[in-house]
Amino acid sequence: MHVLVVHNRYSSAQPSGENRVVDEEVGLLRTAGHRVDVFERRSDDIAARSLPGKAAVPFLVPWNPAVRKELTTRLRAERPDVVHVHNVFPLLSPAVLASCADAGVPVVATLHNYTQVCPPGTLHRDGRPCTECVGSAASLPAVRHGCYRNSRLATVPLAVSLSVNRRRWWSGVDRFFCISAAQRDVLVRSGMPAERLAVKHNFVPDPGACRAGAGEHLLFLGRLAEAKGMRLLMAAWDEIAADGGAGVPLVIAGAGPLEREVTAWAAGRDDVRYVGLYDPAQCRQAVARSVAVVAPSMARETFGLVVAEAMAAGVPAVAAGHGAFVELVEDGVTGLLHRPGEHASLASCLRRITAEPALGREMGRAARRRYERDFSPAVGLERLVDGYRTAIAGRSGGGDGPPPAGDNSTGSRWGHPRERDGGSR
Repeated sequence: MHVLVVHNRYSSAQPSGENRVVDEEVGLLRTAGHRVDVFERRSDDIAARSLPGKAAVPFLVPWNPAVRKELTTRLRAERPDVVHVHNVFPLLSPAVLASCADAGVPVVATLHNYTQVCPPGTLHRDGRPCTECVGSAASLPAVRHGCYRNSRLATVPLAVSLSVNRRRWWSGVDRFFCISAAQRDVLVRSGMPAERLAVKHNFVPDPGACRAGAGEHLLFLGRLAEAKGMRLLMAAWDEIAADGGAGVPLVIAGAGPLEREVTAWAAGRDDVRYVGLYDPAQCRQAVARSVAVVAPSMARETFGLVVAEAMAAGVPAVAAGHGAFVELVEDGVTGLLHRPGEHASLASCLRRITAEPALGREMGRAARRRYERDFSPAVGLERLVDGYRTAIAGRSGGGDGPPPAGDNSTGSRWGHPRERDGGSR
């Protein structure tokens, strides 16, 4: 199969789980013998633009005509079997879908977040879940609140793109991949067509070795941000420390907006180690030495790579009991779930998993079995190729392809406002 992957790479200043997923899928397909080419832009390149070039970037978010022309030319020359779209913000834009329509090439799109129903894609604002824009054609609440980078001006291009390109996404994509059932449920309730939304979990490469023993530390591995539960974790750990400690240190690896706060909090403590950014090998080693990986996210995550990576290493997770974590972690079997946003509940789970090493080892073994069943490369490849074949069959008339252009049924299902989703991300 010949696949063209379309992706706008996120900034390299901070680790990107989405960039990793794209790279690992490309490698997986190539190893399996498929031809995979890449059409990409890099957010890092914005810094090298002239001042007028930088000023023009927001206008390219809803539509980039140069990208449409370039990609159409390439598609007509190379004729891939299918195009796999990942991120199109900020330099590609939904113009890539028009290119695929121009060339008559089937399209699948992985929905890594909630940008189909929420301009910043998080369904999270001011420390709590937010669904104000779900079902809204204009996404005005996001602009009013300045949901992207706390800026109304920066949010406008995203809101405009979501509003003007809703129907294009629906008519231009043959198959959507949701990375969890929790994400799919939200999108279906928002009005997206259920028959086009398939669940395809991210896969995780096998680290090659599982944890030996009970582990040496608890590990937070990710972005240092309030939405990721960083302040919640600090509050929970302070409660544990005031009660005598957990018996093992907390290791924090990552970078983000709370880096200075975390550095100051950890300074001078022997029960906390802030280690900054780890490279991939260091991440694998840190996970494999963990009593548990901690994922206390305040936002309802669409997946949770760090949880799946822990499973691959035979390590349980302590995670917030909402979003995709409920799907990934079977409470008391492959890890523990705490009440979202409650530091006392998180502290209780951390105490339990460090105080009961036999339970931790058993949960680690169960986590590894779950990984082999649902998140291994073999399973990931099968689901990826199945999705491609469904999209190709639909375009050729053998499956549930998109309705003809002008089919008014899409207006009521996707182009018009729907009842707001009162559920979770």
